Amino acid sequence: MFTQRYGPWAIVAGASEGMGAQFAKQLSTRGLKVVLIARREQVLTELVATLPGESKCLPLDLGSPEAAGRIAEFTADLDVGLLVYNAALSPISPFVETSLAENLRAIDVNVKTPTALAHHFVPRLVKRGRGGLVLLSSLTAFQGSPFVSTYGATKSFNLSLAEGLWGELRGQGVDVLSVCAGATATPNLLKATRSAPPGMQQPEDVVREALNALGAGPVLIPGRFNRFASFLMRRLLPRRATIQIMADQTRKLQLPP
Repeated sequence: MFTQRYGPWAIVAGASEGMGAQFAKQLSTRGLKVVLIARREQVLTELVATLPGESKCLPLDLGSPEAAGRIAEFTADLDVGLLVYNAALSPISPFVETSLAENLRAIDVNVKTPTALAHHFVPRLVKRGRGGLVLLSSLTAFQGSPFVSTYGATKSFNLSLAEGLWGELRGQGVDVLSVCAGATATPNLLKATRSAPPGMQQPEDVVREALNALGAGPVLIPGRFNRFASFLMRRLLPRRATIQIMADQTRKLQLPP
């Protein structure tokens, strides 16, 4: 059923490590052929060698202006049934201390490229009458998140885009899911923090829950702790309090001076 609905090919953008690598592994295990996309060619090649099924890799900077066009060209002859956009760039520092170039690059990676890819692939999925789109968002999407302000804003965009497309595509066979992950033990997060954040999950658990939720609704918050914390912050606490809570957590991501 999964392969029939979302196969034969899946694209995983941002596939080199962490959740992206897990998406590639678990999709391959479920019987899909996978296109892996990320910047580091050697890492992708090593990952491809571990997958049980057929796969291709495309070394590519997802923040480049030609990224979406390159992916469209590379996959033109493939019957793509699922697009997973996992890639993200997260400047971690006070907004005024982050260069404009870095903030704009985060928008390129996190907003422009997934929007362009969705615009390219969604019509193909609608024409097929089946398929899926997964956009990785974050708990930072639900309120302003100090010290990762631009990242949080881009994740709000991903969440809203996924919800809107889910509403538009209902009844057309195309499932859309925004995965609002909390703290996840990816290499990047582990480098940026000195202690495990509350409710931190393993990438394989987040991905498994996301794939199981595909088709069940527009938004998934993986993990019981994260769902409870999100409910508390969004429904019961004043918004200014939730922003302060996020500040207390994201401040811990600051690298030591």
